[in-house]
Parts: sequence; C-alpha cells; structure tokens
Amino acid sequence: MSAPHLQSKALRDEGAPHGFFGRAGGVSSGIFSSLNTGLGSSDDPANTAENRMRCREALGADHLLTLYQVHSADVVIVTEPWSGQGPKADGMATRLKGVALGVLAADCMPFLFIDREAEIIGAAHAGWRGALAGVLEATIQAMVSIGARADRIAAALGPCLRQENFEVGPDLVEAFAAKYPQAEQFFAPGLSAEKRQLDLAGFGRSRLAAAGVPTLDDIGVCTLGDSGDYFSYRASRRASEPDYGRNLSAIALSVK
Repeated sequence: MSAPHLQSKALRDEGAPHGFFGRAGGVSSGIFSSLNTGLGSSDDPANTAENRMRCREALGADHLLTLYQVHSADVVIVTEPWSGQGPKADGMATRLKGVALGVLAADCMPFLFIDREAEIIGAAHAGWRGALAGVLEATIQAMVSIGARADRIAAALGPCLRQENFEVGPDLVEAFAAKYPQAEQFFAPGLSAEKRQLDLAGFGRSRLAAAGVPTLDDIGVCTLGDSGDYFSYRASRRASEPDYGRNLSAIALSVK
C-alpha cells in the first residue's frame, strides 16, 4: 500500500518521481494520525517505519533518506544510502538512482529539485532560519558541484506556513533586512501593531530566482490553514499538544 500525495507539474514534466505527502494514508494514531514520517517524533517507531515505507513505495524507490534537520545551511552530497535520521544538515543532492531524498516539515518550506539532463536531484528543508542562512542557495551549489547547472534546474515548493498565518515580531524584519535590504517586501502588517506577517514562501522563491533557477512550481498549500490534511507545528502548539507529526516531501531518480 502506498500513500496519497500531491505532485508538482514542473517536476512531473521532468519525469521525476516525487510527492508532497500529508496526513493521509498512514497507520499512526492520535496526534500523529495518520502518515507521520518523523523519526524524531515520539510516535511509535514501528508506525513511522510503516508510514515511510508507504511513501517510498509510492515513489518506486529502493531507499528513502531523510536528515537530522537543524535549521542550518548545511548540505550533504549523498553517495550511498544510510539508515535512521541521517547526518545533521538541511539539504541533500545526489546522482544515485532508486534513492528518494526526503525532507520533513510541519510549517517550514520543503523544496525539491531536479536537473533532468544531468540526472541530479536535490531536496531542502527551509524554515526562516535556514532560508536566511542560505540553505536554498547551498543546495543549488551542491547540485552544481556534482554536475548540475542552475539554469536547467526545475524546483517545487510544497505545503508550508503561508503569509496570512505566519505572524512574527519586528525583530525578524530587522534580521532579514540586515542581510537582504529588499526583504522588507516580504513582510505585511500583522493583526496588531507589534506584529508582521512573513511571506517566507515568497522569500524562498526570490532566493532561487537569484540563484538562477528558471522553473519553480509552488503547490500553494498552507499547513496551518489546512491542518486537517497536513501536520502543522503552530496548530499543535495552539492545541497544547505535546508533540506533532511531520509531512514528508521527497524526490527520486527513476531506475532505468
């Protein structure tokens, strides 16, 4: 049994097996219902293993790799599969076929990448810290280092926290503007004078455009706004839940 998932037209046009998975199609229960794929959660490991297997089978991959994500700009080149949580990093790139690169998110941005001509894929997890630190650019650079070209890369952004639900303090405006003066355009007035609303997805798209990526598809789903179908960290906090599930976004190269 494989799990249901959304797909990006841009990645589908490139022939890349991929998926943006939400809550549906798994075996977990309670606050993790039902397709929690987070190895770092307090869910039953047997359930997360089954859920991850269903995602892997949906992609037709032999292996599904995820990272011990730390909100960094660190990216690894995958030369062989691993088991468990993997290295501490927030981006991956590989030429290996039959290996699905996955990132976990519950409000942060999940990006998937492919250069079909070079047969190189990538994946990145980008919360505001990672995006500001440059994890998206670093993932593109890692792909280029093993033979990709930025101007051939197609990318897709999956479900994440969107501007209408992403309220932050003015300190974040200052942090972004200090590094990117033009970043103020990604902040709108908040519900109170002390708050702002961050268009992190817009910022992420702008960073990829600056890196020379010509094709970017945005699924457009908000994890908090659609928390019945997707895990959301902020929704879990509002409900005073002790933990939260993780959505998987993953891409593979077809085995020919």
